[in-house]
Parts: sequence; C-alpha cells; structure tokens
Amino acid sequence: MTDPQTIIQAKEISVHYGSKKVLDNVSFDIGENEVTSIIGPSGCGKSTLLRSFNRMNDLIPSAVVSGEIIFHGQNIYEPHLDPTEIRYQMGMVFQKPNPFPKSIYDNIAFGPKVAGFTGDMDQLVEESLQKSALWDEVKDRLKDSALALSGGQQQRLCIARALAVEPEVILMDEPCSALDPISTLAIEQLMRELKKQYSIIIVTHNMQQAARVSDKTAFFMNEGDNIGLLIEYGDTQKIFSQPEHKTTEDYITGRFG
Repeated sequence: MTDPQTIIQAKEISVHYGSKKVLDNVSFDIGENEVTSIIGPSGCGKSTLLRSFNRMNDLIPSAVVSGEIIFHGQNIYEPHLDPTEIRYQMGMVFQKPNPFPKSIYDNIAFGPKVAGFTGDMDQLVEESLQKSALWDEVKDRLKDSALALSGGQQQRLCIARALAVEPEVILMDEPCSALDPISTLAIEQLMRELKKQYSIIIVTHNMQQAARVSDKTAFFMNEGDNIGLLIEYGDTQKIFSQPEHKTTEDYITGRFG
C-alpha cells in the first residue's frame, strides 16, 4: 500500500489569544483521502488547531496565528489570500448540529448561491444529500423545515451543506458529541465513505471513535507551563497499540489524570 499524498502541512503553528498561548509550535502532515483524528484532554488546543486549518481563528479578534499551513503548495495565511475561499475548500462541521431556520433544500442551496453557483441546483442538492446518506430519508420533504429533523439527521444535513460547496477537506469538531449511539455510528460510517472523495480531520474526545474511524491520530497535551503540545502523531493502529510516549499510553489506557 502506497503512502497517501500530503494535502496539508502544518509547520510550526502557534496560536495566542491575547497573551495566552493555546498551541505551541505544532508541525505534522495530513494525508489525502484519510481520516485524521486529533485527540487529547480538554483545553489542549484541539479545536483551535482545527479552526486554524480554514482560518476561522481570523474571526476571533484576539487570535494571533504564527507558522504556516501549506495547502496546494501555498501558505493559507498569506495576506493576499481570501479566507472565504479557503473556507469553501475546507468545510467545517460543528459539535452541535446547526441547520439554518430554512427548508432542507434551502440549507443545502445557501452556500452554493452565495458562491455564485450557476449549475443545476436541484441536482447539486440531491447529490449532496446522497453523499451524506440523507437523501432517501428527506427526498419527499425538501421544503420542510430542517429544524424538524432529528439530531442525527440535522448533523448529516450539516455535512451535506458543507459538501455542497465542493470542498476538498472536511473539518469536524466533535461531530457526534450531541448525538445518540445509533446516530454516532451512522456518522462514523459516513466518514468511511466520504474519505474516498475527501480528506477528513476530526477532533474527538471519544478515543474509541478515533480508533474506529481514523487512519492517523495526533495526540495533544498540556505539560506544565507548556500549552498545546503535539506529543505524538502517526498511524492510528500504532498510536493505540504501541505508542512511543508514556504520556500517550497513560492517556489512552485511562491512567492519565
């Protein structure tokens, strides 16, 4: 099996919120058509790193990001690049399902309309819902409010909404934490299907989930005064069975804390 192509390179990424450092000198590569999980205890910078990949930290006035994130051969933090374009290429799915108070159809069509899509919107909506394994459940009620869907359906709708603007990377921030076990398994199965076409980066507190769905795992930790450190990164199977660092082993086996 050949190694996947690298789609994103994080190079010495540090993030401050005002005077508080939350990520310290993080470097690792993310493979194309893989699921990469980011694990670690609360407050170690996982979500901050995820938001760094599509410049959502730009929306926080006190945030300062240093280092480089290389995507298609260029640093996405170059001042001439439009963050909105980067966010189209790296769609975000949040912890809590957040459908717009619109119809199912309009939720999917919203992003493409803003982006100036001129193709067949009906086809795009259907394809996006097919990819998120939701089409068969909603095809007869596309004009109904998205808020009437169950929590798991709403999260799949949010994934479809992210797919509708045709990203290359899908960022997921604890996408199953608000869902029941059956909906969680549906989202995990969806990730396995989606990685055939997309690269996925997921932040999760659920280590079993990371072990089930991801190809690579990055383990983050705070140690003393050092905040947001990348302790270990590698193949998920190796991280969970033969970690190189004792801190990783202690966290994964539940001895940490």
